[in-house]
Amino acid sequence: MSDKPLNMGGAEDAGNWFPYPASKPARLMPPIALAYIGDAVYEVAVRQYLLAQPNLRPNHLHRRATGLVSAKAQSRMLVLLETVLTEEERGIVRQGRNAKSGSLPKNADVLEYRHATALEALIGFLYSDGRLNRLRELITYGIAQMENTEKS
Repeated sequence: MSDKPLNMGGAEDAGNWFPYPASKPARLMPPIALAYIGDAVYEVAVRQYLLAQPNLRPNHLHRRATGLVSAKAQSRMLVLLETVLTEEERGIVRQGRNAKSGSLPKNADVLEYRHATALEALIGFLYSDGRLNRLRELITYGIAQMENTEKS
C-alpha cells in the first residue's frame, strides 16, 4: 500500500470529517437525525478538550466528560449559548427541542432532555451543513462558559 494519504473526495467539499455526504441537505433533515450525529460530534469535541487538559487519569477524564455531556450539562450549555445564536440557529434549536424522540430520558427530566436534544440538533446541523468554524466557535464558547460557571 502507498504511503500517500487516500483522498476519496467529498469530505473536504462537504466540510465533514469523512467522505460520506448526507443523503439530503442539513436544513431538510429531521431534527432527531441531526441530534443523532450532533451527539457524536459533541462527544468527540469534549473528549478532545479533555485531552488538552493536564490531568489525563481515566477516572478523572470520565467524571469531567460526564459533567459536560450529560443531558443536564447540555441543557445548561444551551442556556449559556442562547444569547450568541443567530435566528437560523434558534430555529434549529426550537425544532430540536420540539422533536419527538420516541424514547424516555434515563437520568434527566423531560425538559433537560429536550434541551439536550436541541443542542445536539444544532451541533448536528452545523456539522452536516459544513459550518465547522461556527461549530468550533459555539462549542469552544459553551465549554468555556460551563467551566467558568463551575468555578464561580
